[in-house]
Amino acid sequence: MADIRHFKNRTEAGRLLAQRLAAYTRHPDAIVLALPRGGVPVGFAVAQRLGIALDVLLVRKLGMPRHEEFAMGAVGSGGVRVLQPGVPGLMGVTAQDVEAVTARELAELQRRERAYRGGRPPLDLAGRSAILVDDGVATGSTMLAAIEVARRLGPRELVLAIPVAPPDTAAALEARVDELVCLSTPPHFRAVGQWYGAFEQTSDEEVQDLLATAWHDEAAARARPTGGANHEKHDGHRL
Repeated sequence: MADIRHFKNRTEAGRLLAQRLAAYTRHPDAIVLALPRGGVPVGFAVAQRLGIALDVLLVRKLGMPRHEEFAMGAVGSGGVRVLQPGVPGLMGVTAQDVEAVTARELAELQRRERAYRGGRPPLDLAGRSAILVDDGVATGSTMLAAIEVARRLGPRELVLAIPVAPPDTAAALEARVDELVCLSTPPHFRAVGQWYGAFEQTSDEEVQDLLATAWHDEAAARARPTGGANHEKHDGHRL
């Protein structure tokens, strides 16, 4: 855990996380799994600084009916669903409510899978060091789903790297992964955005652009002879 701190933007947060993850620099079996959308700029900065692969792990919050800002759970790729204790039943939520929200969010998750990953093969984490990255965590329900999805894909180890989270949430998540890197755990936590100077919504287009850049660089690195030329970054995303 670290002292309370604010971040200029998501890119700065990713750079700071990369410093704490230096042991994975150019590790051939390490991969950053960013949670769209806000986690992708953070994960891109981490992957570029460490010189390792980047991909996305898709999860969607299940918002309470009529109170969408409150999470009753989350869903992830592969049909994984995590519900908060007491759901259904909590705040009058019925089983039918849960199924309706689940169906809607699964449809959006599948849309994003097509939009972000296109024709890329399904994630294969077998034997790899997977580093889950987001721009921050509040209740932890979405991240719990991401952890469950990643675990089912068989990584050798699972690391969670986040800039900021409430202390109780960070402690709960730490018990579910092999290693937690969290830069800040402020006790008076209202929302992730309060700890950033700039926290604009990340667009689908930005996610697609960052992923395309990362995958282009990864392909170029594979094609480059061993011990060859310097690593050049995409001018629009020089880190």
